[in-house]
Amino acid sequence: MEAALTSTPCKWNANTPLAVLPTAPSSSLRLKQSPSSSAVAIPIPLRPRLTRLHKPSYYNFTHRCSSTARTRSAGSGVVVRASASEIPSTMKAWVYEEYGGVDVLKFDEGVAVPEVKDDQVLIKVAAAALNPVDFKRRQGKFKASDSPLPTVPGYDVAGVVVKVGSQVKEFKVGDEVYGDISEKALDGPKQFGSLAEYTAAEEKLLALKPKNIDFTQAAALPLAIETAYEGLERTGFSAGKSILVLGGAGGVGSLVIQLAKHVFGASKIAATASTAKLEFLKSLGADSAIDYTKENFEDLPEKFDVVYDAVGQCDRAVKAIKEGGAVVALTGAVVPPGFRFVVTSNGEVLKKLNPYLESGKVKPILDPKGQFQFSRVVEAFSYLETNRASGKVIIHPIP
Repeated sequence: MEAALTSTPCKWNANTPLAVLPTAPSSSLRLKQSPSSSAVAIPIPLRPRLTRLHKPSYYNFTHRCSSTARTRSAGSGVVVRASASEIPSTMKAWVYEEYGGVDVLKFDEGVAVPEVKDDQVLIKVAAAALNPVDFKRRQGKFKASDSPLPTVPGYDVAGVVVKVGSQVKEFKVGDEVYGDISEKALDGPKQFGSLAEYTAAEEKLLALKPKNIDFTQAAALPLAIETAYEGLERTGFSAGKSILVLGGAGGVGSLVIQLAKHVFGASKIAATASTAKLEFLKSLGADSAIDYTKENFEDLPEKFDVVYDAVGQCDRAVKAIKEGGAVVALTGAVVPPGFRFVVTSNGEVLKKLNPYLESGKVKPILDPKGQFQFSRVVEAFSYLETNRASGKVIIHPIP
């Protein structure tokens, strides 16, 4: 990462009084381009303007003149300028005000930037990732424990810290971070998620982004790699044990294979996928790639210490374990001795795994067809919901 300071020129009288009006037309932000054609800058207002806030209903003058921290993500060619004093009062975000299909998603240019609590940081979002929990939440599958509507969706984030709370000790403005911003995925997840220009998250949920990966790769990791790791830990998985991964080509399954091999020291790794993805499983480290369109894994003679079920086939998975074995199921009906858990976001897990990411032993897996611009979030959700993605679906760049 390179760091530098630039100044935003002041072209107006800073003592100009605020204007308070009953109504005002929406105004857009202009991008400040760096000399490099590949550089993308945070939108900042270049002249006095009025911006509408959703809560409360008033108008706030947001022009800023200040120094700016500049960071460049490794391998991305993207420069993100970050300064607390340049933070606008409103932002662009995707929002839904009711539960339903992809048609409830709306693009809004006037969403209030989240307030930062004492233990939180504000992140200028560079990239975000979608997970199955995102569309299940939007569909109202756990609305009884959800945060209030309207909702800005998104759990996974990678970006630059632009403001820190008074109790934050580990991060500073300009740090490149990544994480799952909702500690409990199903119990009161954040109302303001990562599909926005800015999002706020507790310090304990984040880690510094590995230096050798860019924002899109970092965004692909948090929820999936934490789910993979926590599931393996809960089964008591350890060196010398064998594992079968159901759905090995998916966002979580692809990381279970890699963690089982490089972090936990598995003696044997088998995984299921469709015919076209068998070689992909082997490239991740699977010793045996099972074509679920041609074989029933539970009928194979070999049994395993652990079955990690990422597809909802626990009734079959329990038939593939050794005596005393364990089955962890992420979805679908659970049959004993199988069990289900909901991941708890934890920045300490990311910090523990960062060395494996920086060494290249564990790699983020992005779906080759699954990278969508911010304007195409509806298409990204539609693609994710086909259940055909290999690896993660990413939203990038975010203005």
